[in-house]
Amino acid sequence: MSITVSNVVKTFGKQKALNQVSFSIKKGEIVGFLGPNGAGKSTMMRILTSYYKADSGEASVNGFDVVTASRDVQESIGYLPEHNPLYLEMYVREYLAFNTTVYKVPKSRIDEVIKQTGLEPESHKKIGQLSKGYRQRVGLAAALLHNPEVLILDEPTTGLDPNQLIEIRKLIREIGKEKTILLSTHIMKEVEAVCDRVIIINKGELVADKKMEELREAEEQIIEVEFDYRVEEVLLKQLPNVSQVKNVGGFVYEITFNTSTDMRPAVFDFAHDNQLKTLQLSRKNKNLESLFTELTS
Repeated sequence: MSITVSNVVKTFGKQKALNQVSFSIKKGEIVGFLGPNGAGKSTMMRILTSYYKADSGEASVNGFDVVTASRDVQESIGYLPEHNPLYLEMYVREYLAFNTTVYKVPKSRIDEVIKQTGLEPESHKKIGQLSKGYRQRVGLAAALLHNPEVLILDEPTTGLDPNQLIEIRKLIREIGKEKTILLSTHIMKEVEAVCDRVIIINKGELVADKKMEELREAEEQIIEVEFDYRVEEVLLKQLPNVSQVKNVGGFVYEITFNTSTDMRPAVFDFAHDNQLKTLQLSRKNKNLESLFTELTS
């Protein structure tokens, strides 16, 4: 495994930031790391980079223990923080050359990572002259200089325009063919577009660990229906394959069904048979966003 976390606990004073968190990530996986603000994501990433030490539990990166082999761990990781720290007055090649001396890698790596990250058209410029998207590419290039096995990306697309988003997501997918990537973000569409798997933590605890295939193929759907007056939820639960009925405001109800069959005709017929007038009827597949809301609200 590229990343292994076992029963990790971390507290700050009376607050338990992480509580018995365990997961593992195989080489070549791109994993979305999700959670609301304060869930413990940043704490977990800092433990994996040997910046924080866990109170208990174990974690390793590329087979190296994050406590006893911290130098090896850091050499195995390329890290792009949320606020990409760059020297804006330096030229792109100058900045990367500076980083080759830090990482003690040959300067030949500069051309390789510039090509890998698509920086060629802007590589002659000062970093301060670059767009936000190209600055993110510079950060990725610096993180890749020492050819790490694992990349940890913290909110890599914050502040990018739609075109830059597409480009960076494509770049992450391409890099992920050879690297293990742990990607922390608040953008659900980003995870759905880029990741093979999603890990969700809430209040310091792991609440979901699912492959994106499972979410896409889940035989579950939500029908949203609006009536012209309030309906007892117990009546709607008489519909077949119902797992949950929820009033979401006024006379609007969300009915969750455990089936892939489109249940809109069944809801319409049921309403007609029970003399209920429907004002609106729509289907929503249960996606990552609804799962996230369900587990963290």
